Amino acid sequence: MAILKIEHLGIAVKDANETKKVFEQLLGKEAYKEESVESESVNTVFYELGESKLELLEATDDNSAIAKYLDKNRPGIHHMAVLVDDIYSEIERLEGLGFQFINSNPKRGADNKLIVFIHPKSAGGILLELCQEIKD
Repeated sequence: MAILKIEHLGIAVKDANETKKVFEQLLGKEAYKEESVESESVNTVFYELGESKLELLEATDDNSAIAKYLDKNRPGIHHMAVLVDDIYSEIERLEGLGFQFINSNPKRGADNKLIVFIHPKSAGGILLELCQEIKD
């Protein structure tokens, strides 16, 4: 099987605590998880919406990808993540179709996932994240 569903939309924010207040009012519920991901230099806040999620991303380092994104753009949707059942097979399949990856070796991300990003140059200008549940 290939892509299973939209796993989450990643939203770059300047201040996760302030944005969290807005989303809790908007959605009528609290975040189900908050997590710091040192390898990506971000703090994350997750909300469940049906089968998908929203992920707020706040930079913890001025040199992080989120900080650089916010230097050039206003806060907003940063990436779309899709769930796959076998991230290694999907990387091989998509590379075979000409997709370019920012990092073609999956790494541990937030919410117990292995992650890898497809470069926007080969995905219609959109940053796409493949993610797979880590099976312990």
